[in-house]
Amino acid sequence: MKISSIILKVLMPLLLGGAILYWMYRGEGWQQIRHVMTDEMDWTWMLLSFPFGILAQMFRGWRWGQSLEPVGEHPRSSVSIHAIFLSYAASLVIPRVGEFTRCGVLRRYDNVSFPKALGTVVTERAIDSLLVMGITAIVLLLEMSTFGTFFRKTGTNLHTILHGFSWMGYLVVAICVVAILILLHFLLRKLSIYNKVRATLSSIWQGVISLRNVRNVPLFVCFTLGIWVSYFLHYYLTFFCFDFTADLGLGCALVTFIVGSIAVIVPTPNGAGPWHFAVKTMLILYGVADEHALYFVLIVHTVQTMLVILLGVYAWLALSFTEVRRREGAKVRE
Repeated sequence: MKISSIILKVLMPLLLGGAILYWMYRGEGWQQIRHVMTDEMDWTWMLLSFPFGILAQMFRGWRWGQSLEPVGEHPRSSVSIHAIFLSYAASLVIPRVGEFTRCGVLRRYDNVSFPKALGTVVTERAIDSLLVMGITAIVLLLEMSTFGTFFRKTGTNLHTILHGFSWMGYLVVAICVVAILILLHFLLRKLSIYNKVRATLSSIWQGVISLRNVRNVPLFVCFTLGIWVSYFLHYYLTFFCFDFTADLGLGCALVTFIVGSIAVIVPTPNGAGPWHFAVKTMLILYGVADEHALYFVLIVHTVQTMLVILLGVYAWLALSFTEVRRREGAKVRE
């Protein structure tokens, strides 16, 4: 059971991301990519993008502290931010484990209830998803012609997808869905700890509804907008690193940013593979040469992933020198 769990949580995401990357970059000249990085790329813009990548995670840490206040939890701001830094780095090893990692950090250092912290994480994810959906709708309206070009070139539409299935295909899909439901049923039956589960779910629910009592709603909204504006600037400034993307404009940046944000839903380390493919495809639709689009997504994603790793290492070192706070002092803020 443990071996299969490791395979599903670690190896499968790595294999999926690795397979997509191999398919995209097979036959590419790595000497040319190195030449672009050393001789053609303007690293000044890349360095200017770094503060926004850091600021986005700091905004998330500050917002998390606000989310926890209504449920009676008051973690230190520094611990919350370090937990966020560490969570993103942890997700590079096991996708989606970061949500649990950051809750565990707060539990370890500030004695914050793990279920309540997890509940606020669920709430924040829901808010971020709604915001991304709203931005996506606006981008769709503003850049409809580009998406129309995408659907025409790829032939992607619901009609062709449905007609691509034979009756046997529909049967296989139905069997898989039923099998998953049955498996979930038996897994839940085997968890003979219903009282504990009920208590845990109750604590999570408290975290979910915590936003009703957020003390400073305008500040919470500012943090939320700050997160996504910072993410966008962290990405958009990299356009100016390369001659072939510098003149694409804000519309292209918004489209590729949204498409990339949706692509990272696929559970691979930091979206490696799906993000590359999605962003590269959209860049090509804006007239970027295929090889240039490949260089852009590989270099930008690699460098920004290195920043995530460095922030994770910094957070781990900082937490190593952080005093573990006892419960009676939990309401004393820095």
